[in-house]
This record gives sequence, structure tokens and C-alpha cells, in this order.
Amino acid sequence: MKTTLINEICGRMEEHLTDSQNQLLRSNLQKVFQQFNIPDSSSEVPEQIQETNIRLLNLFIAAKKIEGCSENTLNYYSATLLKMIGTIRKNVCSIETDDIRFYLSRYQDIRGSSKTTLDNIRRIMSSFFIWLENEDYIDKSPVRRIHKVKSTQFVKETLSDENLECLRDHCCHPRDLAVIDMLVSTGIRVGELVNLNRSDINFTNRECIVLGKGDKERRVYFDARAKIHLRQYLDVRCDDNNALFVSTRSPWKRLSVAGVERMLARLGAASQVRHVHPHKFRRTMATMAIEKGMPIEQLQKLLGHTQIDTTLHYAIVNERNVKLSHQKYIC
Repeated sequence: MKTTLINEICGRMEEHLTDSQNQLLRSNLQKVFQQFNIPDSSSEVPEQIQETNIRLLNLFIAAKKIEGCSENTLNYYSATLLKMIGTIRKNVCSIETDDIRFYLSRYQDIRGSSKTTLDNIRRIMSSFFIWLENEDYIDKSPVRRIHKVKSTQFVKETLSDENLECLRDHCCHPRDLAVIDMLVSTGIRVGELVNLNRSDINFTNRECIVLGKGDKERRVYFDARAKIHLRQYLDVRCDDNNALFVSTRSPWKRLSVAGVERMLARLGAASQVRHVHPHKFRRTMATMAIEKGMPIEQLQKLLGHTQIDTTLHYAIVNERNVKLSHQKYIC
């Protein structure tokens, strides 16, 4: 395996180096690689080690499930860690920091992954090894010395008032109008939206209870426009399904996440509004709340975030607001 890696590196650098420089590179690589235990990819991992790794992985996933992680999150954790275990091919309790660094570097080179993706993998591995440490399987997590992968922070798009009106104008069914106004006025996740029932809606107080991540209930609020469009939609319903949002045709099944995504994409194409997806409404609501002065702690509660750092990602103001604030407070 070491020889293969050295040959690959020297081969890639051959056109950039002279023969003597390439030979010097090869010599130094051989000296460096002697310090590390890099297993041969063609060698089989002993069955006992495989069983131990899978057992520990399953115990970790069980622990995360008890903590309230969703099935999608558990599947992502499992798939990510299985790739790592299958590539490093060592007992997980013997994996070292350099093994992790080498794995992440190779992963990025082979897949061309973004820095954000790479840091997500690092965080998952960190969670796994810290669990091993806390459960006394290892003395110290090998990921502790691997720092956060820095990535470029982009100001993500939100929907303007004009965008929202264009989307509303192209709604062909009262349901679609109600969905748009519920998403943008409550800021709820699309998974929370499709799980709502008629009985969850309190029209008097314009509020409803949603079941968020980790099976945590919270109260959210909708505006007068959403109330009117919800009532209009429910008035034209002729089914007895308790779901708040259902398909527009018989047998009127509960609307799915994919159904909402398709509906919004269709409206976006018809109204020529770019990148219309459910989370963009949540970001729009949060941005509007921040711009109008809502305290970040209250926004955190509305959005159902456990950590306030997550909420702060929504608090990135645009340049227009910075300019207005400068004129107000400085000029």
C-alpha cells in the first residue's frame, strides 16, 4: 500500500519536477511513510476485528437513537462510519490521529468533496470516537487534534416580498396557497408541516403545536393571511382525512415531504423564482424576524433549535441592511 501511494504521488508530480527532484521526493516519502502503519488494501481484515468494529458501531447508533436522532440521521452516521471503518481497516480502538487525517485527505482527493462535507464527516467521526472514549473503550479520541475544516461562508438567498407574491399568483389550488403561507409565517420544517393534523390548528389564537427534531413539541404561530388561506382550503376539502394537508385528488393521502418539494419546484418554475424549496421559507421567516428586531433567543425557540449557534446561522444580515444601519447610527 505504501509503495502504491508513493508511486501515485510521484506520478502526479512528475510533470512539475525534474528527475532529481522527483527522486528526492520519492526518498522523503519513503522515510515519512515508514513512521505510519498503513495497511495493505488488498489484505483481509480478520473476522474478529470486523465483528468488534460492527458491534461497537451498532452500540453507538443505538445510543444516538436513544438520544432522539432521526432515522435519516442514524442512516447517515452509519453509512459514513462504515466507509471509514472499511477504508482504514483496523480495529476502531486502535485507530490513530494520522489514520483519520490520511483518510480525510484521501476522501477529499478521490471524491472532490467540499470543505463543508469534509467537516460533516469529521464531526460524525468525532462523535463516534468521543462516545468510545466516554464508554472507556479507548483512552482518548484520535479526532480531538483534528480541527474544524474551515469553509467559505456564503450569504444564502431568501425570498423577497415580490418573490412570495409571484409564487402566490401562480397557485392553482387553495392548498398550495395555504402551504406557502404556513411555511413563511411559522418557519416550520417541511417534515413538521406534513405531520400536522387538522386538530393541531388553533384558529382562535392562530397557533399550532408541531413535533420537531428529537420528538420535542413546540408552539408556533401563523399570521392572518395564513389563517384565511387555511380556512379557504379546509372549506373546499371533501375528505375525512385528519391530515392538515393532503393530495388534491382521490384518495386524498397525507401530503409527503417529496410532494411539497415537487409542488414548490413547480411553482418556482412557473413564476420564474429561482431555487424554491421548503427550507428557503424557513430561512426567509428567520431573516425577516431578525431584521425586524426579534431577540435571537425568541427566534431560537420558534425555530426549535437546541443550540443558539444554529440560530445564529440565520442571523447573517445582507449588505442593504448594513448600509441602512450605518446611515442610521454612524452618518
